[in-house]
Amino acid sequence: SPSPSPTKRFSRPTIKYGDRYIPNREGIDLGAAHKLLIPNRRGNDTPQETIPGSPILNVEQQRTWEANRTFNTLLRAELFAEKVPGAAIVDEYVSSSSSLSLSSTLSMPARPRTPPPLSSSSSDGTGGNLFSFKSPTRKKTTPVESSPKPKRVERETDNSDFDSLDRPPTLYSSSVVRPDSQRLLLSPRRPPRRISNVPFKVLDAPELADDFYLNLVDWGQNNTLAVGLGSAVYLWNAASGQVSKLCDVTHPDRVTSVAWIEHGGNHLAIGCDSGLVQIWDATRFKRVRTMPGHTARVGCLAWRDHILSSGSRDRHIVHRDVRAPVAQVTKWLAHHQEVCGLEWNAAHLASRPTLASGGNDNRLMVWEGIESTQATLAPRMVWEFADNKAAVKALAWHPHQRGILASGGGTADGRIRFWNTSTGRLVTEIATGSQVCNLKWSKTSNELVSTHGYSRNHITVWKYPTLQPVATLTGHTFRVLYLSMSPDGQSIVTGAGDETLRFWQVFGKSR
Repeated sequence: SPSPSPTKRFSRPTIKYGDRYIPNREGIDLGAAHKLLIPNRRGNDTPQETIPGSPILNVEQQRTWEANRTFNTLLRAELFAEKVPGAAIVDEYVSSSSSLSLSSTLSMPARPRTPPPLSSSSSDGTGGNLFSFKSPTRKKTTPVESSPKPKRVERETDNSDFDSLDRPPTLYSSSVVRPDSQRLLLSPRRPPRRISNVPFKVLDAPELADDFYLNLVDWGQNNTLAVGLGSAVYLWNAASGQVSKLCDVTHPDRVTSVAWIEHGGNHLAIGCDSGLVQIWDATRFKRVRTMPGHTARVGCLAWRDHILSSGSRDRHIVHRDVRAPVAQVTKWLAHHQEVCGLEWNAAHLASRPTLASGGNDNRLMVWEGIESTQATLAPRMVWEFADNKAAVKALAWHPHQRGILASGGGTADGRIRFWNTSTGRLVTEIATGSQVCNLKWSKTSNELVSTHGYSRNHITVWKYPTLQPVATLTGHTFRVLYLSMSPDGQSIVTGAGDETLRFWQVFGKSR
C-alpha cells in the first residue's frame, strides 16, 4: 500500500509568564492623565506670543471656560488636598469675567484621606503609590480614635449661615465636598464683560491723512475732540455733538499734529508742516501765539503742565514754556531720523519729569532734565533702547505703575514691548503680527489698547501683564493710525485713512 503523505506537526509555542504585571492602557487618556499629574507651567498656559487672527472668546465661551476652570480647581483640591499639582499657577485669560477667589482653595488645609495613602508615597502627591488603596481594619474591642465624639455646637447669633463653613466638617455634613470647596462654589460670580464690536458712532473725516508719522486726533479733558483735516482743524463737542471749525492754517501749509493742554484747559497746540507750532484758544477761536523752532514738519506734540514738547522731521525735540515771553526753553538733537513719538510720564508717579521719545531710526530714548521751574537744567538721556526693528511711534506710560513704559514697532517689527525705566530692563513683549500705530492705557483697569496697520487694520484690547487679548475690534479698511481716549476713560476714538472716525465703548466706569 502507498505510504501516507507526510504531514507537518504544529506545536504550540511555549509562553513564559513573568511576575511583572503590565496593565492595558488602551482606554486611558494619557494626555488628560499627564495634565492632572504634571504641574502646569506658565510658559505653556500663557504664551507670550499671540497668533495673528486667533479668535477671541465670546460671552458664552467665556462662561464655559470659567466653569471648566472652576471644576478643574475643585477636582484637584478634592483629590490632592493642599498638594495640588500646578495649583499655584492660575490662568487669567478672562480675569474680568469672574470674581472667584481661588486663593482660599489653593491654600486649603490638609484633611485625612480615605483610604489613607501608604507610607512610601511621595510627599508631593505626584509620585509613589498614587493609586494604592488600603482597606481599613475594624476593631471590635476599642473604639476608633479618629472619630471624635460628636459635640453640640452652640450657634452664635451674630454669625451668618455662610460663616459656618469655616468650621471643621462634622459627621453630619450632607455635602460631598469640603467647606473650602463649598465656599468656592458659592462665591458670587461677575457676569462676563461685554465689549461691543460695533462702534456706537461713526463720523466722516474727509482729507484725514493716511500718514504713519502724523498725530491728527486728540480728545481733550474739556470733552472736545480736535481733528486736523488738511490745512484746517475742526472741533467736535462730545456732549452736544456740535462741529465747529477752529482755524485754517496759511496755504500751502497743512496741519501735522494736534494736542490739548493738560488739566482741562481750552488751549490747543497745532503743529504744522512748515515747522511752526501755534497755540489757539478754543473758546474764543483766537490764535494766542506762533512759535518757531523747527525747520521741518512737526509730527508729534506732548504737554507737561505748561511745558510743550514737539518732535520734528529735523530730528530735534524742542521744549517751550508757553507762559514765558520767550517760549523756547531748550532744544535737543535726539534722533538720527524723524522724531515720530513723544510721551511724558504720569506726574503723580514720578519724582521728576521723564520724557520718552521714539524715532524713525528704530530707537527708543528716555530723557530727564527739563522742568517747568528750572529752565536752565541740561537734558540727560537716561536710557536708550535699540531692540526695535522699525520706527517707534506708539508710546504709553503706565498710569498705575511707576516706570512702566509700553512701546510699539512699525511694520518690520510688529511687537509691543514693556520696559522698566527704573532698571532699564525689558519686562515682557508680544508679537502682534502687524504694524503697531498707537498705544493707550486704560484709566480704570490694568488693560492696554493698541491700534494696528498692515496687515489687519484692527484694534486690540490687552490684559496686562498676562498679555491675553480681551477683544479685537474691526471695521476700518485702512491703517488705524489715530487713537485717543475720552476724559472719563470709557470710550476711545480711532481714525484711519478711510476718512472715518469710529467711537468704541471699551472700558467700564471707574469705581
